[in-house]
Amino acid sequence: MQILKLNATDSTNLYLKNLMLSETLEDYTTVIANKQLKGRGQMGTAWASQAGKNLTCSVLKKFDTFSIADRFLLNICVSLAICRSLKQLQIPDLRIKWPNDILSGHHKICGILIENILSGRNIEAAIIGIGINVNQVEFKGLPQASSLKRLLGRTLSLEELLQSILESLAHYFSVLSNKPAEALHASYEDLLFRKGKPSTFKNKADEMFMGFIDGVSHDGKLLVILEDNIKQAYDLKEIRLLY
Repeated sequence: MQILKLNATDSTNLYLKNLMLSETLEDYTTVIANKQLKGRGQMGTAWASQAGKNLTCSVLKKFDTFSIADRFLLNICVSLAICRSLKQLQIPDLRIKWPNDILSGHHKICGILIENILSGRNIEAAIIGIGINVNQVEFKGLPQASSLKRLLGRTLSLEELLQSILESLAHYFSVLSNKPAEALHASYEDLLFRKGKPSTFKNKADEMFMGFIDGVSHDGKLLVILEDNIKQAYDLKEIRLLY
């Protein structure tokens, strides 16, 4: 697999997307940047990262046939792959905060942004953006953020972590090709942050309400049990889980 190392770029996802317009890239082509100037998270949020301290990269995954209806399986595979690599490092209490933030306990250590390239009703390729807090130890104004160094008490190799994640991605996409998707879905739900616990949410009108996370639908909506045992499905734009 080809790994392109950049000193700085606006966004590794954008760089990889533009590169696809001019070159034929092999599967798992990866762009890694020492510094991302305009890193992005879910819903257009900014991802701030100290230069040279963290793993900020984007990975190209190609598909022969992958229905857009199954697109949440990409989130599942990527989330599980990162958890697999972090578990190998003995990061404690790994959880997936819907849809695809990775936590240790209540602290965010990784964000994922997947952008799909479509061909008709199929996903032709996915650009998988990954940002992991690795060796950064200060997060001003971000009390819920942490890093691998803060959790483990030692400095880690970004290159070794990248290789581990690429191996884990290949593993889970191989599993997806050979086993029923339900098994992966169940593994994702097993790691779901605050599943079965009373939780506070905000809706798009900025109103708070209580509920219990019951799981995630196959199209990626969060399933919440409300008062009177009513189960409601919410997409990313409709609800926000508070800590």
